[in-house]
Amino acid sequence: MLLDGKTIIVTGGNSGIGAAIVVAAAAEGANVVIDYVVHPDETKECIEAAEKAGGKAVGVQADVSKVDDLQKMLQAALDNFGRLDVLVNNAGIETRSSVLDTTEEQYQRVMDINLKSAFFGTQLAAKQFIAQGGGGLVLNISSVHEDWPMPGNTPYCVSKGGMRMLARTAGVELGPHDIRVVNIGPGAVATPINKSTIDDPEKLAALNAAIPMGRMADPQEIADVVVFLASGKAAYLTSTTVFVDGGIMQGSVGL
Repeated sequence: MLLDGKTIIVTGGNSGIGAAIVVAAAAEGANVVIDYVVHPDETKECIEAAEKAGGKAVGVQADVSKVDDLQKMLQAALDNFGRLDVLVNNAGIETRSSVLDTTEEQYQRVMDINLKSAFFGTQLAAKQFIAQGGGGLVLNISSVHEDWPMPGNTPYCVSKGGMRMLARTAGVELGPHDIRVVNIGPGAVATPINKSTIDDPEKLAALNAAIPMGRMADPQEIADVVVFLASGKAAYLTSTTVFVDGGIMQGSVGL
């Protein structure tokens, strides 16, 4: 199995892409720590699915926007499994607001959950990797919007742009410790964050038409990339982003 014996933390791990990552990692033999804030019932279901898939999993209620809670999350990995091998910074929100109408509160919440959590999660994970020896991996679930504008969703794009430079800069700083930092940039994925589009036939048709592969991604397709990157089969990959977007960033009207 590709992840046999490895311990992985997945933030926001009880729904959407996070839940898919949990099950995919467990199926490859990983020990998984599922971070969540709400819906403990969904976390329980995720743990059961992970164990059915062949791995081990525990849940920890931790608000990733708070550094003390990030430390609590890390400690859960150590207490249950004795070490940490991979941190997946997956938790994220969006406001679908523009630069003209975003409030200070909206801006701060997006930055805290999307970017601050990834920054300090990376810091804490890196310190643990150094303490235990043997290197480690931080995977940030970013977005095509770390590079590609989305008018009307400015705070989200800014947070993902920050995540882009987090991976590049932290990866350079931590390389001498054999610690890698890699972003995964999904395009449109069929998860709750895109519910408003999925539930609107016209919007969904327009989106699918803009994607060269003609459809949104399934969360499992993002999880499979996480497993590959965490497996050690991409050991020379760091300080960059792997886009998994069905070609949407390269789309053209053909004029």
